[in-house]
Amino acid sequence: MPDKLIDSYIRIDQANSEDPNKEEINKVLVPKEFLYGQRMTETLDLFKPNASEALKIAARAQHICRWQIPRDSYPMDRVGYLKWREELKNFHADKTSEILKTVGYSEETIMRVRFLIQKKKLKKDEETQTLEDVICLVFLKYYYESFLAKHTDQKVIDILQKTWRKMSEKGHQAALQLSYSDKALDLVKQAIS
Repeated sequence: MPDKLIDSYIRIDQANSEDPNKEEINKVLVPKEFLYGQRMTETLDLFKPNASEALKIAARAQHICRWQIPRDSYPMDRVGYLKWREELKNFHADKTSEILKTVGYSEETIMRVRFLIQKKKLKKDEETQTLEDVICLVFLKYYYESFLAKHTDQKVIDILQKTWRKMSEKGHQAALQLSYSDKALDLVKQAIS
């Protein structure tokens, strides 16, 4: 792995280690966004082993310091949600750009990472699509079951359908290989039928 990439991972992980929100893994509390970054890298490595450095960085930094812009700082409606998501994309791109400048990446690489984090040209740019597939796979593998427990079946089916529409055919195939509880699998089948 190139030195600059390792350095970038270390700095992204350091930033995400400051997350006050924790998730329990094997009886140990781990900063939530630190864990998310690890899961994104692990999933990308399996899904696209020959990913570019820019894509690897974008995956690791996808939620960098996300807790600093809480969802409830925006109106709790669709418009507020979309505004929050747009603000986050720019925030994550800015934070990551600062790290990449410090590490010594070229302006071209930094702009490419920004482009990917901002998820530009989804369905048209292969790397943006790969990043979206990985995001969806991480959700399905690690967060779907707990999401399912908090929402109605209809809400879950709606979210699954939206998730499915964002994914490529390769992403769909990978999603169908994941392990689900009976109820979770049943809702996936309902959503994609």
